[in-house]
Amino acid sequence: MTERDLQAPKDAATAVRSAESRPAVMFDVAKLAGVSHQTVSRVLNGSPNVRPATRERVLRAVDELGYRPNAMARGLVSRRSKVLGVVSFDTVLYGPASMLLGIERAARAAGYGVSIVTMEQVDRAGVLAATNTLVDQGVDGIVIIAPQLATAGALRDLPDRLVAVAVEAGQDIGLPSASVDQIEGARLAVRHLLDLGHRTVWHIAGPNDWLEARDRMQGWRETLHAVDASVPPIIGGDWSARSGYEAGLVLAAQPDVTAVFAANDQMALGLLRAFAERGIRVPADVSVVGFDDIPEAAYLSPPLTTVRQDFDEVGRRSMRTLLRLLEADGANHEPAPPPVVPTLVLRESSAPPAQR
Repeated sequence: MTERDLQAPKDAATAVRSAESRPAVMFDVAKLAGVSHQTVSRVLNGSPNVRPATRERVLRAVDELGYRPNAMARGLVSRRSKVLGVVSFDTVLYGPASMLLGIERAARAAGYGVSIVTMEQVDRAGVLAATNTLVDQGVDGIVIIAPQLATAGALRDLPDRLVAVAVEAGQDIGLPSASVDQIEGARLAVRHLLDLGHRTVWHIAGPNDWLEARDRMQGWRETLHAVDASVPPIIGGDWSARSGYEAGLVLAAQPDVTAVFAANDQMALGLLRAFAERGIRVPADVSVVGFDDIPEAAYLSPPLTTVRQDFDEVGRRSMRTLLRLLEADGANHEPAPPPVVPTLVLRESSAPPAQR
């Protein structure tokens, strides 16, 4: 072995360490050694089914990175842990929080425990760090809730043999994905308002870096185009009631507004407050439709017409897909489950436009 051969792993190890200021995890060892994380696990647990040259390469990477194997992961080489990992992010938003609960319910119904890791940063590095943590815990498979562009993009960089399913991560991400048909949900809301007789529908959109917000915007726009209705300028929000309130003040100054589709119920709530302060009656003057069907939606004034997502069904579909992948030892021959179709919940905030 030449001096150059000995130096190469050290240079690679330095590059791995400098990528992120955190302790080395099994994925780092696998990357440096050029093997799968399953091979690293077999080496660390003394499995005889590893070629000597591969074993030496893995052990050298362990030494270079100063990797300290997780005791739980070492004990799970020859059997299933019956624990599934979930990567999520810190949020009080109803939709993502309910999605997480639906996944946890489905896992427990299938006889699995759940280990949840919250991303410290909602970006590519955050996804990879959270996934590494779960791999080191020895989970059987991972569900990743990735509704933002930055997090969804990170899924393409996950190890090929990682058994994982994404939720609300869009298309062409390299993983099976479970989702709600957000475009159809928006169509339901806008069609309802157009069928009531409104000439067009204004839209308060969610943040542009959220895939769900983009899909709801697309559904809104396509539905208006389909009937040759005018497409008003989009008013941007950030999912909060405050942003809905601020959008409502803008809309209240537009005399031609008769119908508004808010991309979530929290923004619709703020919109209702702004309209009430400006003396605009809902639905006598302006109809409002939200999205999510939060528990409070039926008790707003007026009760809110909205689009309901079946988060429990998303959890069940993601879990079925993950368990089938586990049965196939990670071989991804499983087609992605079809999107869950949302439903329109009719209440008192929508009505035909007043005659003017």
